[in-house]
Amino acid sequence: MPADLTRSQTTGSPLAELREGDLLWTPSPERVASTNLAAFTDWVQRRYEREFPTYQHLWAWSVEETEPFWEAIWAYFGVRASQPYLQVLDGTRMPDVKWFRGARLNFAEHILRNEDPGRPALFYAGERAPLTTMGWDEFAGAVRAAATGLRELGVRPGDRVVGYLPNVPEAVVSMVATAAIGAVWAACSPDFGVGGALDRFGQLEPTVLIYADSYEYGGKTFDRSSQGREIAAQLTTLRAVVCVRAAGAAGSPAMEGAMEWSEFLDHPRVSPEEFEFEQVPFDQPLWVLFSSGTTGIPKAIVHGHGGIVLEQLKLQHLHMDLSPGDTAFFHTTTGWMMWNFLVSGMLQGVRPVLYDGNPAHPEVDVLWRIAQDSRVRFFGASPTYVELMERAGVVPRERFDLSALDAVMPAGSPVGPWCTKWFYDNVKTDLWVATGSGGTDCCTGFVGGVPTLPVYAGEIQAPSLGVAARAFNEDGESVVDEVGELVITKPMPSMPVTFWGDDDGTRYRAAYFEDYPGVWRHGDFFRVNQRNGCFVLGRSDATLNRQGVRIGTAEIYRAVEAMEEVAGAIVVNLDLPNGRFFMPLFVQLHEGQVLNEELKTRIRDRLRAEYTPRHVPDRIVQVPSIPMTRTGKKMEVPVRRLLLGSELKDVAYPDAMEDSTALDALVAYRDSQNDYTVA
Repeated sequence: MPADLTRSQTTGSPLAELREGDLLWTPSPERVASTNLAAFTDWVQRRYEREFPTYQHLWAWSVEETEPFWEAIWAYFGVRASQPYLQVLDGTRMPDVKWFRGARLNFAEHILRNEDPGRPALFYAGERAPLTTMGWDEFAGAVRAAATGLRELGVRPGDRVVGYLPNVPEAVVSMVATAAIGAVWAACSPDFGVGGALDRFGQLEPTVLIYADSYEYGGKTFDRSSQGREIAAQLTTLRAVVCVRAAGAAGSPAMEGAMEWSEFLDHPRVSPEEFEFEQVPFDQPLWVLFSSGTTGIPKAIVHGHGGIVLEQLKLQHLHMDLSPGDTAFFHTTTGWMMWNFLVSGMLQGVRPVLYDGNPAHPEVDVLWRIAQDSRVRFFGASPTYVELMERAGVVPRERFDLSALDAVMPAGSPVGPWCTKWFYDNVKTDLWVATGSGGTDCCTGFVGGVPTLPVYAGEIQAPSLGVAARAFNEDGESVVDEVGELVITKPMPSMPVTFWGDDDGTRYRAAYFEDYPGVWRHGDFFRVNQRNGCFVLGRSDATLNRQGVRIGTAEIYRAVEAMEEVAGAIVVNLDLPNGRFFMPLFVQLHEGQVLNEELKTRIRDRLRAEYTPRHVPDRIVQVPSIPMTRTGKKMEVPVRRLLLGSELKDVAYPDAMEDSTALDALVAYRDSQNDYTVA
């Protein structure tokens, strides 16, 4: 494997060589024995009279005997259903399968069954709001009041409730209350423009809009009252609008006819015994998540009550090793699947920590302070955040008491060896780095942490239980130690119920099952090694294919973005007529840096030395900003389409972008250069 030099450590130590696959941490025998996974393995062995001496044996059983495994998950976690299931799995060929036919249950009921008066339900903080506890009394009471309010507004099972909300407790209450009555939840954060919100909500014909009048970011208050009014005016199916005063900061008066949040909750207190959860079929729509929307109207991905309950209980208890009363944090917004993921920890009685605002404001280390004060056990962060910490010289172990911290999860983009090691150098030496990768599509991780296994640099520990993740070559054959397509060969309960409005399933099938019939193609480059360690190497539909050799973009980013002058990079390969190709690399440099010939030469030399000559771009171009989605994904496919001649309006929606002007420089480059010709 090519060497991946670690970045300069904040202690001032020189660069040290670190190779992909270097052993960084091994759990002690005592730790292994105390994990939830160990307890589950013992229980399964007794129940099914089987022996699973290693995680690999347990995983193989979970994907080879799909029905017994998911039946075991249902039984182990005591899933509560008003009607029992008649059959675990009806059908075997994806996507034409049905899970737990006949069962009726409710996602919200599984959260509120953890209600524990006098104990914290969640924590929340904002840029101007100190860390605050919301107890179960307040949280569960608010959920029942909001659910009662929705019912009184005429909201029925299957109706849609949408939230234009920041990451605040009112958003969690609204989502859980919506689920409690069998309605369907969808949200986006208020930093979305009106167009971006309507692209999402307009597909759903919602009955209720819950919006924030303002939000805080980077020390500024952003009034969203006019946006709320415009969104409401264009959602002609609305029966009611509710206004939330976000983070205690008032914007303009609520729009005419809108209820204040306090008015919405103003109902006689309903006791747990009196409240009725709507009992719905296993695959009843729970919420709608949206694709990034970089190439058109975002896909409205529908998940069901039962699939999310099972998947999240399995993932958070067995793979994240979380238990009731533990505290977990991930910096997110309501418009990213990680928000749904974080809140779903409440199914297990885990207390989520919500933070609304810039992750580096009011101080660059604010998230670590929150982790200290809330005694976070599990901390989620993106590689981009780790880069921010390193460049700011933040060494969390020197500033904060992180004695409660047990595990971290880098996720959101490919994680290189240097990122894995950063946590051991700067946070804790005895720490489980549970790197994960999955997607909005199934609202879970396909590959990720296993608390009983060692951690190797840059390597995701293993496929998750029940996830038949493989690397397929172009012939549809499973390969090891070769880069291929990430596929899932067996069905999972949290696979989408449908895309909203895709009544005959045409778009759903085209999205995942067109290339390998009966097999889910996820769209990521993927590699599995001999010990079943995993590497997710970037989007395969933005694959660099040079002279028949496929290259993952993450390899190029790993090398180029490790250079101190480079703030970010994006690379695409253009397939041109007559077998030609052209691969430009666009770089954003730190302030004061210039892309001169000396730097270009060093970039090329580094790529050639660490990888192959095929990794060297044909042209290196400086741009003001790297095009990225709001969830931090590089927009490789839109950039490629743009450079091949597509119109800007046809390749990206500005409201879906972190910087709505980031593509302008690439348009100017395309229109003014002579580096390549399309025809």
